[in-house]
Amino acid sequence: MIDALYALTPRALTLLPPERAHELTLKLLELGIGLPATEADDARLAVNFAGLSIPNPIGIAAGFDKDARVPDAVLRLGCGFAEVGTVTPLPQPGNPRPRVFRLLDDRAVINRLGFNNGGHAQALARLRTRAQHGVVGVNIGANKDTQDRIADYVRGIDTFYDVASYFAINISSPNTPGLRDLQDPQMLGELIDRVMQARATHVDAGKPKRPIVVKLAPDILEQDLEPVVAVLVDRGIDGIAVSNTTLSRTGLTDLHARQSGGLSGRPLFHRATVMLARVYMATGGAVPLIGIGGIDSGARALSKIEAGATLTQLYTGLIYEGPQLIGRMKRELTAAVRGSGVQSIAELVGRRAAEWAAKPLDS
Repeated sequence: MIDALYALTPRALTLLPPERAHELTLKLLELGIGLPATEADDARLAVNFAGLSIPNPIGIAAGFDKDARVPDAVLRLGCGFAEVGTVTPLPQPGNPRPRVFRLLDDRAVINRLGFNNGGHAQALARLRTRAQHGVVGVNIGANKDTQDRIADYVRGIDTFYDVASYFAINISSPNTPGLRDLQDPQMLGELIDRVMQARATHVDAGKPKRPIVVKLAPDILEQDLEPVVAVLVDRGIDGIAVSNTTLSRTGLTDLHARQSGGLSGRPLFHRATVMLARVYMATGGAVPLIGIGGIDSGARALSKIEAGATLTQLYTGLIYEGPQLIGRMKRELTAAVRGSGVQSIAELVGRRAAEWAAKPLDS
């Protein structure tokens, strides 16, 4: 696939409407056109995340493969792990088009997709047919019109328990009305309790304990962050992902900056990394974190790791840099480990967290 995508991305694909370009990319991955034989990862990039052994800390964020069409192709591109979704119990079309906007001047994207996906049954059928190798997480959400959002997350745990390496609980998308209300400490506590109970039922039946990760927004008020993190720590959550897209528009110059929806890409990097570091400090480094937002180079991935991330995820960076970004990032991270005089990238996790946490959210 790489050769074909090199010819199309990033410049040529940006000539197509964003959703059409995305669909073309997925179809190429499904066909396996030109997929390279990736080199073995340097052993120094291997990490352990909540008991999962992962060959390198780079993954593609949820939203890229909503319906579990290409998780194995993502792994063959060189990612250490893949995450599919966000997937909801029932299929839903999402918000009206146009709903994705490239901000070329800002190296960013605004989307208001609204959890468009084919539902649990479609994704489950695909995941059941794949060879069970590599780490593939399932990002679960709630339907827009559901009467019980928490029940939708429980259904996600039950539906995908046998095919997911881990679960990501998405309560931070800004494009489903009321979804971020689940970040309120009281509602969050109820959600985590019910999700954990669902997992316990499977574990009691003799199944492996699947890690559960909660994905937070970068727009949580500073005074609310510690209570939110305290709920997650008290409930024994296995990981925290920081962060989803932002509603902030600080510093944007592109004409599309006034579009509603969640902002991703380079302008999100600073805010998301500060939030990541603050979560790391609030947990005392006791909960492994996934750093997301604005990663488009090995240097930016390294900053996330030094701010407290064990794993990193990217998506918008691929739009602007192309799939060759993954291999380049791994080479840059390997060089950073070598230059730091340590034996593993895991030794760099959190070493600049205090420095990042002290910065203002908006640079």
